[in-house]
Amino acid sequence: MTGTAGPPSEIESTFTGNVLAWGAPRLRDLPWRRTRDPWAVLVSEVMLQQTQVIRVIPRWHAFLERFPTPDVCAGASLADVLREWQGLGYPRRAKNLHSAARRVAELGGFPRDLDGLLALPGVGPYTARAVLVFAFEADAAVVDTNIARVYARVVGERLTSKRVQALAEAACPAGDAWVWNQCLMDLGAIVCRPRDPGCGECPVRSACAWAGDVEAPDPAVGSSGVSARQARFEGSDRQARGRLLEALVDGPVRRAQVAGVMQRDQPTADRLVCSLIEDGLCQPDRLPNWSTIRLPD
Repeated sequence: MTGTAGPPSEIESTFTGNVLAWGAPRLRDLPWRRTRDPWAVLVSEVMLQQTQVIRVIPRWHAFLERFPTPDVCAGASLADVLREWQGLGYPRRAKNLHSAARRVAELGGFPRDLDGLLALPGVGPYTARAVLVFAFEADAAVVDTNIARVYARVVGERLTSKRVQALAEAACPAGDAWVWNQCLMDLGAIVCRPRDPGCGECPVRSACAWAGDVEAPDPAVGSSGVSARQARFEGSDRQARGRLLEALVDGPVRRAQVAGVMQRDQPTADRLVCSLIEDGLCQPDRLPNWSTIRLPD
């Protein structure tokens, strides 16, 4: 292997300083990095879970213009939130965001601790830490797909979620968590890419156990700390469900039309409608023998 890293699972003492020196002057200018509003941060993090940054930017602005605060979002119907979300995919994210807004409104504001944030609907370990760091500038370490890949490659191991979180917390500099996490995220997104990584421009190449050695297996592949590739969308059940939700934006759809809208046979369409009802993403006029379906209240 190339690189001069120490034993596996160790991060060299220069790692944090090198990443900060590289990243701080060249942070990507992303709109959610200009705010410390926890609602705006949460919306960005939920949108970014399954959607590329370039697509999220205009939708983030539009969503916050429509729902500028948790109270405004909480007072809206789920149907209105789903309409604003249309085209972003994974509509359960919108439902969870709406539920989280209602809980924040009930609490009178955002929790400012990890356990409180984790108690919000749809908020997991990464998102909770992201709000802590990017809204409240708390000393915490976030681990997304890009960050997990950096750590796995640097130490040359396939890392469990627990292990990569421990490495991230050990490397996080007190008082600089906001900029540190942003720098590390950019390093993974811009340089330490899944394919065709830019090892020649990497600030921690000399400390990396992998360092682009094509003869060695990439430790990031298969790491539980790294998200799996999304399943193919074209022809999928997600696509069919999305077609129906898009049609519902314009109003109720009759049962006789559902299979055609979804471009599926009737048994498959019925199954997918049942899944949407169970997920709370659409609402039949009655059960079990419904005749029309619409977006939920």
